[in-house]
Amino acid sequence: MELVDTLPLILRTPPEWGRMALQDPLALLADHAILEKKAAYGAMEMLTRWPGDWVPGWVETMTTVARDEATHLLQVTRILHRRGGRLSRSHSNPYAKALRNLVRNGTGGEVIDRLFVSALIECRSCERFSILADAASEDRELSNFYQSLFSSELGHYRVFLNLARKIGEDNPEAVDDRWTQMLEGEAAIIQSQPPGPRIHSWIV
Repeated sequence: MELVDTLPLILRTPPEWGRMALQDPLALLADHAILEKKAAYGAMEMLTRWPGDWVPGWVETMTTVARDEATHLLQVTRILHRRGGRLSRSHSNPYAKALRNLVRNGTGGEVIDRLFVSALIECRSCERFSILADAASEDRELSNFYQSLFSSELGHYRVFLNLARKIGEDNPEAVDDRWTQMLEGEAAIIQSQPPGPRIHSWIV
């Protein structure tokens, strides 16, 4: 998946992260399932956050993303259940929470920042799925599954990033500067995460 090299992430995940995360595949799948659930919910929640009076295509875009994420949730849950695991009811994702803390709430840049957060989560997840696909090479089901998610997550990342740039098209330099700041913030946040079988963990 050569496209992973085009992702603008400042800090790249070492390949050994994939081997570490796959030491407990059921826990990893359970974490992944909850993330897909939250991603679907997040896209639906964004429906009411369009800037101004209306943005053409906003509803269609967000509902399409929500549908994709719900499909991923179904896929990962089926694999989890088939292997003897169960979907947990509660889940904490300090990575996503820390990213949301970067949002400039109550300002003109709030919607752009929220879109950037979504783009960053999709971008990092895209990179992680590429690593997991390689690390799970001896488990064909998991390897193929993670590989199949790569293109979808890449598409979602681009959708959120392009929407943010469209909303801020009157001042593209400010939008680009803010994107750089968010990328820098994400790099600091991801490497502060504890290790473990989670999509957004780090390594020891």
